[in-house]
Amino acid sequence: MTNYIGLMSGTSLDGVDGTLVAFGESDADLQVRAHAHRPFDGALRSELLALNTPGPAELHRAALAANALVGVYADVVKALLEKSGTSRQQVRAIGAHGQTVRHRPGEFDGIGYTVQLNAPALLAEHTGIDVVADFRSRDIAAGGTGAPLVPAFHRSLFGRPGATVGVLNLGGIANLTVLHRDGRTIGFDCGPANVLVDLWMHRHSGAPFDADGAWAASGTVMPSLLASMQADPYFTRSPPKSTGRDLFDAAWLERHLRAAPSSLRAQDVQATLAELTAEACAQDMTHHASDARDLLVCGGGALNSDLMGRLARHLPLVSVRSTDSAGLPANQVEACAFAWLARASIERKPGNVPEVTGANGLRVLGALYPADICG
Repeated sequence: MTNYIGLMSGTSLDGVDGTLVAFGESDADLQVRAHAHRPFDGALRSELLALNTPGPAELHRAALAANALVGVYADVVKALLEKSGTSRQQVRAIGAHGQTVRHRPGEFDGIGYTVQLNAPALLAEHTGIDVVADFRSRDIAAGGTGAPLVPAFHRSLFGRPGATVGVLNLGGIANLTVLHRDGRTIGFDCGPANVLVDLWMHRHSGAPFDADGAWAASGTVMPSLLASMQADPYFTRSPPKSTGRDLFDAAWLERHLRAAPSSLRAQDVQATLAELTAEACAQDMTHHASDARDLLVCGGGALNSDLMGRLARHLPLVSVRSTDSAGLPANQVEACAFAWLARASIERKPGNVPEVTGANGLRVLGALYPADICG
C-alpha cells in the first residue's frame, strides 16, 4: 500500500483537517491511518475571511496569509506522521487544496478564474514531502467550473451497482454528488451550508458555529424571508454550477434582511438560514436523484442534528445518515478526497468528472512541487 496525505481547509474557515491514507491497488481500497485537525487562530481566520472580498494591499496580505496557512498545514502533517508512526520518506505525496478566496469560473472573459491561497513550495520545504496543489485551475482551463472536485472520489468509495446514492457535503457550501445506478455521476453546489449560519451565530454570540444547531432549533422559520432568499437565481440554475463566498456572503444576507419584518428575532433568522440549506439540498435530491433511497452526509453539517433532522423531514423516503455509517467519518471525507486526488495526479490519472464540472474532457489535475533537494 502507498501512503498519501490529504489536507483540507474549506469555506467554513474552522481550520485544517488532514488524513494519512494508505491506498491499495484499487481506488476504493483505502485505509485511514491517522486523522488530525488544527483550528485557525482568530487572526488568521479573520484575515482569510477578509481576503474573500476586495481590500487594500491584497497581494501582500494574501502572500503572508498563505505562508501562515502552510504553517498550520505543516503542523497537521507532523501530527499525522506522529500519530501513525510513519516517516516522511514513507509518504508519497501531500494533496494540499489551499484556501479558496475567489471562485469565478466562466466570468468576465469567458474563462474566469479561481484563487486558492497556498504556498506549496514552502510546504514541501517544511515537510520534506512532495506536494500536489492547484487542483481546480486545470479543469477551468478546459472550460469547466473547477468544482466540485470530490465526485470522482465519492464514486470510487460510495458508488453501488444497481443503486442510486446521494453524497452531500455540508461544509461552508453544500455540494451534492449523485451516483446513479447506471454509472453516471453528477455533482454541483446546492448553495450555502454553514457559511451563513456560522456568520450569523458569530455576529450574535461570538461563537464560531451553532453547536448541534441548538440555536436554529430554538427559532421559527420565517416564510417571507425564506421565500426572498430562495428567489436568488442561483438556486434554479441548472448544473454544472459552483458557488462560494463570492455570492453567499454578509452583503447577500443583509440585502434579504432589509426587506424582512423589523420584529424578526435573531434565532428566527438562524432557523430560516438552516431551512434554506435543508430545502435547497432536498429539492436538488428530489430533482436529480428521485430514485435514491440513501443520502450520505459528510462535512461539519453532518454533526448538526437540527440540520440533519430538517433534511430527513424534507426527504421522508430517503435514509439520511452520516458517511460514518458507510465506513468513513464525516469529518475525514474531504481530506481523504484530496489524498485521493494527489494519488491520481502522481499516477497521471484524471481527477475531474466532465459531466460534473462541464470541462471539455478528462484532465489530470494538480501541480507537483517536489521535495527533493538537488546538488
